[in-house]
Amino acid sequence: MPRKYHLKNYDFLLVVLSLIISIYGIIIIGSAKLSFQPRQTIGLCIGVVLMVIFSLVDYQTVLNFYWIFYILNMVLLFAVKFFGIEVNNATRWITIAGIQFQPSEATKFLLILFFAKLIMKFKDKISRFGIILMLFALFAAPWYLVYSQPDLSTSIVIFLIFVTMLFIGGLSWKIIGGVLAVAIPVAVIGLVLVIQPNQQIIKGYQQTRILAWLDPEKYSNQEAYQQQNSITAIGSGQLTGKGYMNNEVASVKNANFISEPQTDFIFAIVGEELGFVGSMAIVILALAIVLRIAQIGFGADDLSGTLVCAGVAAHIGFQTFMNIAVATGLMPNTGLPLPFISYGMTSLVCIFMELGVVLNVGLQKMRENYFVFRA
Repeated sequence: MPRKYHLKNYDFLLVVLSLIISIYGIIIIGSAKLSFQPRQTIGLCIGVVLMVIFSLVDYQTVLNFYWIFYILNMVLLFAVKFFGIEVNNATRWITIAGIQFQPSEATKFLLILFFAKLIMKFKDKISRFGIILMLFALFAAPWYLVYSQPDLSTSIVIFLIFVTMLFIGGLSWKIIGGVLAVAIPVAVIGLVLVIQPNQQIIKGYQQTRILAWLDPEKYSNQEAYQQQNSITAIGSGQLTGKGYMNNEVASVKNANFISEPQTDFIFAIVGEELGFVGSMAIVILALAIVLRIAQIGFGADDLSGTLVCAGVAAHIGFQTFMNIAVATGLMPNTGLPLPFISYGMTSLVCIFMELGVVLNVGLQKMRENYFVFRA
């Protein structure tokens, strides 16, 4: 049914924060690799338009198409498997109507919508074994297709999004405690197994990344090369950095100490050129966005709105943490972009679509029964 929204109830704070960090990202991309700046600017414009459109469409109506979102997601992921474009030993891209994009980025958005509706439908039975098994089975199919591209980093993020939504959806603490009691030792055993010679659990390059993280000096000229250079660059920036777009020959970008500086290791560029101040600006902006989304979720009309916000907050929060953790050596290299900052039109557009749905969740608290957008 058409809705009436009041302009005063539109969450402009979230919009402004998102625009500031995205423009900040475009500025940094201009320093990392200037030729990518115009495309990222186009991606931001497209994202903002889609955000506004999604913010004015009743999210509860959108969620009624949850099975269509799930099927669409599976179709896109299967298209990658059979018709995808291979880049750097991974097949993650497809081209449709002349447009090349990465479906795994859309997977985050589509699964948030799907599970927000599905978990709400079973909210009173969420802790039953059969329901949990069904939810994990429906999650496992797209998760495996992403993991097998191979894209371990994105598969980790969508798993964290999923378990966050389960937790917010009311999963029993007894079940959570039981799972953690099993999962933690299993994870430790798994880590021991994957670093053994001739293991068949993960890809060879993924094992090398873990080994390089555990023993960076041994792999300083191989897999640990970029990560160690990133840490050095961030430290060299000190408080205020060496200056935006500096021309120092020995800088991390000019000396090619990291490949593709506009993507996974863009935080190293920020740390070197803008120092601790510039780096903390990203952390504070991202944290403010996550907290604002969570605040909107707490005031949602129903559980599905809360779950949408939880999923989006988990996506931005976990992915930001993981990217910065890699750039600073706290985690193995995962090849994960920094939300809003790293170059990537698919990622940026999908995040703004997610924000559009979040904005509509916030508007629903003051909705009325006909559509006129007024001040």
